[in-house]
Formats: sequence, structure tokens, C-alpha cells
Amino acid sequence: MQKSKVYFTDMRCRVGVPLLNKLDALICKAGISKIDFSNRYVAIKVHFGEPGNLSFLRPNFAKTVVDYIKSLGGKPFLTDCCTLYVGRRNNALMHLDAAMENGFSPLSTGCQIIIGDGLKGTDDIEIPIIGGQYLKTAMIGRAIMDADIFISLTHFKGHEATGFGGTIKNIGMGCGSRAGKMIMHNDTKPRVIQETCVGCRFCARQCAHSAIEFIGKKAFIDEKKCVGCGRCIGSCSVDAIENDFSSSNDMLCYKIVEYAKAALNDRPQFHISVINQVSPYCDCHEENDAAIVPDIGMFASFDPVALDKACIDAVNAAPALSGTALDNTENKHDHFASIHPSTDWRKQIEHATRLGLGCGEYELINV
Repeated sequence: MQKSKVYFTDMRCRVGVPLLNKLDALICKAGISKIDFSNRYVAIKVHFGEPGNLSFLRPNFAKTVVDYIKSLGGKPFLTDCCTLYVGRRNNALMHLDAAMENGFSPLSTGCQIIIGDGLKGTDDIEIPIIGGQYLKTAMIGRAIMDADIFISLTHFKGHEATGFGGTIKNIGMGCGSRAGKMIMHNDTKPRVIQETCVGCRFCARQCAHSAIEFIGKKAFIDEKKCVGCGRCIGSCSVDAIENDFSSSNDMLCYKIVEYAKAALNDRPQFHISVINQVSPYCDCHEENDAAIVPDIGMFASFDPVALDKACIDAVNAAPALSGTALDNTENKHDHFASIHPSTDWRKQIEHATRLGLGCGEYELINV
């Protein structure tokens, strides 16, 4: 397979040239204008950050991409899907509140924000996974699949379950509805937290398989009837139904890759990744640890796999910062393995290459 082109610009800015101008030049040089944006809906997949976390990408980055797409005649919107865990982004209302608290608004970004899987994380569409080895279909947020063009804007960082969180994860996990996230995270069924359940019976009305029964005023899930769709999780207003995060880290990586394949679905696509404030953990945390390496730069490519591999190599080649999670780690050549030794980030790249999502080899072009 021919090497994919990945374009790169560093974080250095001479006087009079703002960083966002460099991002503008990067995506221009990388060829984003080869896509026909004219009068087409464009989903820009971002992570709005969990309130309390300060390492997420600032909305200024998104506005630069939005403005460029608008100049090409596109109709962009920022999007993400509801989270599975209990937090500030597990339904559309809280998610929008969190996004605005972190500075994302039509005023700051130049476009609207649409939560991809709807109010409760249940507005999804089942998409076939071409060549899927572990899954045959994926539950993707409907608004994301309604878009004509897909753009990803990713904050590259570490991740406690997958080693690193890059473009593939931003797309695969991020575009999955709550049902999709449950499928990726576990191989079992949801369960009811008895102490929290208030017996409102709303979950039972949402279950298409009559899998939820009541003993007294408390709900119980019959695993023999349950198909694991996760709609009960999204429908519970008191967060009394939870997922069992039981998939192995390797299996989680494989499923994320297959979800990314479904979300991209042969649509026109373009991907941007920013390596700054490289926290060791996901931006889903309500806190962020100290950056483990210096800020490196911005990358762009039509190939999400090559883009992730280029970012991995750049981080691993960077010096570890003292006073961070990399202190006293043994593996000096693999920062991700040093911080999260129970993970193997290579699984994402290997499976994505096998699946035809992209190429793990790249040509780096400096801008």
C-alpha cells in the first residue's frame, strides 16, 4: 500500500503570524479544498471537553476550520454524541451546557452545535460495518450520518483504556450513540442500580423486547430477553441503569476501529489532529493531569490511520517532561506504554490497516 501524506506544522509563531493562521495554511496545503463542499452539510466531530478539564481543544481551532469550510460553500456544524458514563455530557441538554461552559457557541465557532444522537442518546441509525471482524453493524448518531461530509478535529492525548486517544477514537467512540458505546465497552448487558431506581417505569416503556420487569417498585433486567441496545440507559432520568465496562482493552480498540469505519462510510472526509497539552488521560475526565511532553504541532491528512501513526511517532520522539506521569517510567521510547502498560496502542493501527480504514505508513510533509 502506498504511503499516505500527512501534513505538519509546528507551534512556533513568528511575530505577526497567529497560530490559527498556521492551521489555516495547514489545511489548505493538505488539500481540504479538493472536497466539493458546495451547499453540502458538513459534520465536524470534536470533543467539547468535560467541565473541569482544561486540556480540550479551544473553540478557536474549530472556528478556523468552520470559516474555511464556509468559504468553500459548505454548511458546517460541530457535533459529538452523548456519553455512556454519568457526567456532564450524558444527554443533549447537559452536553450543550457543558459545551457552552467550555466556550463553544455559535458566536465563538461560527456554526451551530448538534448533538449527534439526540436528546437522550437514543437517536441513532444502524450502519453496516464493511469487513467487520468483531461487529457487523454500528449504532451511529443519526445527525452525523445525515451529513454529506465528515471532518474530524482531534486533541491528541493519552488514554487509559486504548493507550492513546487520537483521530480513530474521536470518530469511532465519539460517533457511537449510547447504545453503540455500550456495545464497544462491554460484552454483557446493562444492570439496574437498585438503590438509585425510583420505579418510574419509563425504562420499561422504552424497551422493545420486554426485558425490564419490576419487583415491588424496583426495575430488573432479564438478560435472556435483553439485546443490549442501551436505550434504557439513555432513558433513565436518575442514572439508575449502568453499563458493565467488561471488554478487554484490545477488544475495545478493535471495536472502536470498526465503529470508525462505519461512521466514515466512504464519505468525503478530512482529518486534523492537534498535539498540545498532551494529558495522559482522556478529555472525558473532569480533570486533566500535567502534559507529559511539550506541545508539538498540528497535523492534517485524508487518512485517519496515517494521521494517528504520525502523531504517535511525534509524541514518542518528544522528550518526557519532568514532574509528570512519565516520571520514573522504564520505557523511554514508548510514552503510551509507559503510562498505561496494560494497553497496546498498536492494536488500533493494526486493525484499522487490516480493515482498510487507512494506511499505517506515511510521508510527513512540513508546512
